[in-house]
Amino acid sequence: MRIRWPRRVFAQVLTAQVALTTGVMVLATSLFLAPLSTELDDQAMRRALSIAQTTAADPDLARKLVATEPDAHGPVQAGAERIRTATGALYVVVMDTRGVRWSHTHPAEIGRHVSTDPGRALAGRQVRQIDTGTLGRSARAKVPLRDERGRIVGAVSVGIAYDSVRGRLLGTIPGLLRHAGAALAVGVLAAIVLSRRLRRRTHGVAFTDISALLDEREAMLHGIREGVVAFDRRGRIRLVNDEAARLLGLDAQAAGRPLDEVLPPGRTTDVLAGRVAGTDLLAVSGGRVLVANRMPTQDGGAVVTLRDRTELELLGRELDSTQGLLDALRAQDHEHANQLHTLRGLLELGRYEKAVEFVTEVASTQRASAEEIAERVPDPLLSALLVGKAAIAAERGVSLRVSPSTLLPDTVVDPRDLVTVLGNLIDNALDAAAERRRAEPFVEVELRAEHSTAVLRVSDTGPGVPPELRDRIFAEGWSTKAARPLPGEGPTGPVAFHRGRGIGLALVRRLAERYGGMARVTARAGGGAVFTVVLPEALAPEDGSPGRRRTAAGGTAVTGAPRRPERPERTESRKRRPMGSGASQ
Repeated sequence: MRIRWPRRVFAQVLTAQVALTTGVMVLATSLFLAPLSTELDDQAMRRALSIAQTTAADPDLARKLVATEPDAHGPVQAGAERIRTATGALYVVVMDTRGVRWSHTHPAEIGRHVSTDPGRALAGRQVRQIDTGTLGRSARAKVPLRDERGRIVGAVSVGIAYDSVRGRLLGTIPGLLRHAGAALAVGVLAAIVLSRRLRRRTHGVAFTDISALLDEREAMLHGIREGVVAFDRRGRIRLVNDEAARLLGLDAQAAGRPLDEVLPPGRTTDVLAGRVAGTDLLAVSGGRVLVANRMPTQDGGAVVTLRDRTELELLGRELDSTQGLLDALRAQDHEHANQLHTLRGLLELGRYEKAVEFVTEVASTQRASAEEIAERVPDPLLSALLVGKAAIAAERGVSLRVSPSTLLPDTVVDPRDLVTVLGNLIDNALDAAAERRRAEPFVEVELRAEHSTAVLRVSDTGPGVPPELRDRIFAEGWSTKAARPLPGEGPTGPVAFHRGRGIGLALVRRLAERYGGMARVTARAGGGAVFTVVLPEALAPEDGSPGRRRTAAGGTAVTGAPRRPERPERTESRKRRPMGSGASQ
């Protein structure tokens, strides 16, 4: 029957640790017992040598050996037995120079030759050995016996029963095994605790599945279109997938570094670090609108998911603008119906000249507004934005005015950026002007060129921005407007940070910073707010010539750019309608 190796990680670790602990304990016990046996033999031989030396040091023993004959009841036998009994030795044998015993544990052996060679002891050397004699195997020692003049007259041999040495060795084994077993139990217990903890950490995954899980994780992290950033308990970046690196502008060196080192201070960093609580939190990074969700992990870290909501936000704003245009068209439909009724009445009354004058006045008034904007702002996207916002403003009862100093003749490098900035500023200004009820609410727009720098200024007659909030108003998610209720939710009141608001001005500041410019808000004389955005290098000369000329507003324009001929009706309309009277009334 084949022994199957466990598949689970914790089971494999437990088996390996138990086997390793058992092997270590067996090896340690063997290494301990091997020298212990030799040490016990040496101790027994040293003990025998010590008894023999003490016995041979007695001067009476040498005199008695020389003066008497071997006898079981003689003085040598009596003294040797007394020493053997006192020391617990197996035997104490005193012999003469011929090797004849004068004492022995068995009296019958007295007078006989010793069973082992006494030559080295009788030659004056000390002997230690494990040997077998008449009494069996023993640890023995032999020393020469000298008289008072130092002559060797015999030898003393002392033996320690080898059974006692072996008994001591065997007696230590149970205790040693108990300690080894206790150590093995502790090791197995530690292995079990470690394997249980490993099982909780690995969720019982098999070794063969770990590689597949890692491959699947890598494929998932780098294949999904959502950004994923993982942090450890110290706030250091543990993992960044490709989409998160793209959305946040991180490089490959971001892993392992604290978040505050790789991202500048701001709401995005606060959201990722967990300093802002909530779900579906909005943040702006590099001109992109992100929706972030942070989920803590069991080890004290966290995982943050990021979704790019830039296009959705832009589509939402375009939808809002389209809805505003539809409302404006509905309002104009009523106005046109009234004008048609008036025209019909004039025709029925036969007032034909008055009817022609009425039609000319109505057509020239609206055409003059659009043509005036197109002349001062030649870029089609910007001029179309102003015309559309003017219609929306009229529907909301707010007058959208173009400042007399507005003139932007240069070619715009990226009109979409200016449309984003100007559209957000006008939308906020219209909301503020409509919120504060006053006799004639209006919003004034000024665009001018200073060399290659575009300066955009939008002022309104709203409640204004308190000085203590002028820095926070550009933060992501910050707004004083009421939050938009989601489907199924009731209306909400004004809050500081919430979902669905506080993105427009944050995008404005990020775009300005990307150009190397700035965005600020100040107070308007008479009440309201003035938002100013400076975009360096946003303009380029139409013909590429470096020449510049001063504009009426104190800015600069390209001198080499040819002026387009004015149509007669445009000149006539400007005579009838002064500059700055407003884009719509």
